Amino acid sequence: MQTINITKKSPNKNPQFLRIENVSKVYPSANGPYTVLDGVNLTVAEGEFVCLIGHSGCGKSTLLNMVSGFNTPTQGEVKLEDRLITEPGPDRMMVFQNYCLLPWKTAYENVYLAVNSVYPDKSKTEKTSLVNEHLAMVGLTEAAEKKPHQLSGGMKQRVAIARALAIRPQVLILDEPFGALDAITKEELQDELIKIWQDHHLTILMITHDIDEALYLADRLVMMTNGPSAKIGEVLQIPFPRPRTRSQVLEDPKYYELRNYALDFLFNRFAHSEDPTEAEEETANKGALVRKIGGIVAGVAALALVGFSLFQVFAPKNTSPNTSMSVVTHLI
Repeated sequence: MQTINITKKSPNKNPQFLRIENVSKVYPSANGPYTVLDGVNLTVAEGEFVCLIGHSGCGKSTLLNMVSGFNTPTQGEVKLEDRLITEPGPDRMMVFQNYCLLPWKTAYENVYLAVNSVYPDKSKTEKTSLVNEHLAMVGLTEAAEKKPHQLSGGMKQRVAIARALAIRPQVLILDEPFGALDAITKEELQDELIKIWQDHHLTILMITHDIDEALYLADRLVMMTNGPSAKIGEVLQIPFPRPRTRSQVLEDPKYYELRNYALDFLFNRFAHSEDPTEAEEETANKGALVRKIGGIVAGVAALALVGFSLFQVFAPKNTSPNTSMSVVTHLI
């Protein structure tokens, strides 16, 4: 693994806040053990914003599911402040691309449910205050009593973010949260996310397929190799100073240098076509198909010959050759 342009972290932050140590994940399959991740190591500082990028199937979601506690490593450990992560907890909250809202509850009720579950001993007034505070934070005060089917995609994602933040997690985990949104809504939520991250001093891990999004949001960009047996290929340090604006980032010459470097990593050095397993499998499938077609053709030909032989044995003696052939042709 190569790390590019690492800079010093703030002395007030824990540089060993989250540690992913030699993590591998293996699933059983019909063809034997299938290794999704193999020997992944990553350390995230407290308050850092880290984006992960890579082709589909490279284990990004599997890795973050192990940080959230929804999954466990086959080998290795994931630790938060030296505490081993073995199950989900309110110190880590995940926001999914498909929102995961209860459709029969309002925006307010979806957030309140999370607050009530994590803080059962708080008074009703305190819980209500937390819910209203976080709905206002994402600009949904006026939509608090609307149900998910009455909300746009961007508003649903805001509810999911408010729900996650309302329980005051240490780590916010985002799995392509803006992937299904239009460009304008995506940019609005990106800006809101940065403001929330800065105001609440969160540590954020976020999966994205959008290089431009990663370069705008992240402190570091973690680039995964292809699966199976995916690893962290390289880590890019994003050098743009904060607070950031889109125009400043786009006008920085380093922006295009980093963007091209990431594109080269994804589409040249680790393009899907370079996977030898897939190539061998495709060749084997083509060979099997050719053999199958050949067998079918040979079977039809053999059946035609048998039919012709039987016809010659049982045909009347006065049948002309031309008639015999026309009947055989019809049979075939």
